[in-house]
Amino acid sequence: MKNIFITIWLMGFGFMNAQSFKAYQFYDKKGKEVPTDKLIKELADYDVVFFGENHNSSINHWLQLKITEGLYEKKNRQIILGAEMFERDNQSQLNQYLSGNFDTKTFKDSARLWNNYSTDYKPLVDFAKVKKLDFIATNIPRRYASQTAKEGLESLNKLTAKEKTYIAQLPIKVTLETPGYSEMKKMMGDHAEGTRVMNFISAQATKDATMAESILKNVQPGKTFIHYNGNYHSKEFGGIYWYMKQKNPNLKMAVISVFESENPELKVPEKEYIPTDFNLIIPADMTKTF
Repeated sequence: MKNIFITIWLMGFGFMNAQSFKAYQFYDKKGKEVPTDKLIKELADYDVVFFGENHNSSINHWLQLKITEGLYEKKNRQIILGAEMFERDNQSQLNQYLSGNFDTKTFKDSARLWNNYSTDYKPLVDFAKVKKLDFIATNIPRRYASQTAKEGLESLNKLTAKEKTYIAQLPIKVTLETPGYSEMKKMMGDHAEGTRVMNFISAQATKDATMAESILKNVQPGKTFIHYNGNYHSKEFGGIYWYMKQKNPNLKMAVISVFESENPELKVPEKEYIPTDFNLIIPADMTKTF
């Protein structure tokens, strides 16, 4: 009887081992696993860190918060936060919330917040509020990006001087040599009308160039600026990263890219994998926030 019990116990133990799960894994550009403590230590040496995300990934947002908390400690408070999810003309409202002059409802009523703000970005903003950190609204107001997609980049020249303060300095350079933009053109298909394609790509460029300029205006010596953005805005060292390199090639910048994997061991994907400095692999079936 005792032997049967031991056998059953061992079988159960083996089953539990076989059912172990991984929620995430970081890799460096060479495909070597990077523990989070080492990741934080290495990120602390950079001037700017782009933390790419899948907007609806719960683990992605949780890791952004945890890595930020770790960097805050490692850098002895010397960090600045910024995000794609907040637009330049809402900086005042964001500042009012951070300073305690706005409560949560007033902030939500006065700023254009994403639908998933409460679950995914409020924890980061509240961390900045509690720790008295700067949080920069980096993105172009969406109405100007939409205008560019419809009417072209030249239409921005008609904006007032005040409106132009909310976008990157004109003219904004748009080139298909920027990583990601040629891919966007390909995705739209060979039969898409040329002007419409370039307007769409130019709208993306206004976002990337504006976020780059916003970061450059707020980066400070000795501090690490952590920027949260959709993976597409910094993948393959394109987008925001590319525009910043044109303006200040001496800044030390790191990109964290995110990839989904069907592999339970979260190995580096064999296909469609172009690594950046650090690469976050998450389960494809991880809980989505929307």
